[in-house]
Amino acid sequence: MRKRKQIKYIALFVVSLIMFLLYFFPFVLVILNSFKERTEIIDNPLALPEQFSFDNYVEAFSTMNFMLALWNSVLVTVVSVTIIILFSSMLAYFLVRWKWKMNRYLFMILIASMIVPFQALMIPFVSIYGNLGLLNSHWMLMFFYLGFGLGLATFMYHGFIKNIPVELEEAAVIDGASRLQVFWKVVFPMLKPISVTIIILDVLWIWNDFLLPSLVFVSEDKRTIPLSTFYFFGQYTSSFGPAMAGLILATIPILVFFLILQKQVIRGVIDGAIK
Repeated sequence: MRKRKQIKYIALFVVSLIMFLLYFFPFVLVILNSFKERTEIIDNPLALPEQFSFDNYVEAFSTMNFMLALWNSVLVTVVSVTIIILFSSMLAYFLVRWKWKMNRYLFMILIASMIVPFQALMIPFVSIYGNLGLLNSHWMLMFFYLGFGLGLATFMYHGFIKNIPVELEEAAVIDGASRLQVFWKVVFPMLKPISVTIIILDVLWIWNDFLLPSLVFVSEDKRTIPLSTFYFFGQYTSSFGPAMAGLILATIPILVFFLILQKQVIRGVIDGAIK
């Protein structure tokens, strides 16, 4: 039995190591090629750089207008995730606690809306909102993210709120709390685990999204980081070195975000799983 367990652990370790190498290899390749010149990348993309140079990073930082693109991405991501959390949590609370017949159909419509792919809606969106002159705006992009992110977030909150005892809210009402106070001071703090999960999903989705901002934004000064990396790919040529450096610069802010909040993220995921 002991030998079988040892063989099982060794096999599991080998498989995990292989999966890790397969997953991590593309990142290493991008990092290595970000220090190479274009000819080096074309000749042998798997080789080490002949000389580690930061010229690609300097060019990428300048070409992408990185600080402006970073500000646009942070603004859109933070505000969009915030309004998704606020609106979806309140909507889920309303759908769970108010036993109206209409609420059941509203919840079903929200779930059904998650099935419709964005690609089926993007042409009507661009046509309608473009004719109304509402495109090329950060606020309109945030409005779109709210619409597309509301269904999943409400669905996740809905299942979580159903497990919260109603007696806690009734005790707060007896103490003189209003419905809003009950939600914000009693219910919403208990939603922290699922809120952290939703924040992780939405931050990764919105920060890395390319298609929707490319349809909304026309002006270069409003572009987010994923759109800015597209500067390096032209119709007839591509700047592979600066593009690789731009990809690394684009991933640094989100890595810093998770490093700073890793304890809260891990605790929230664990609490959500236990709940």
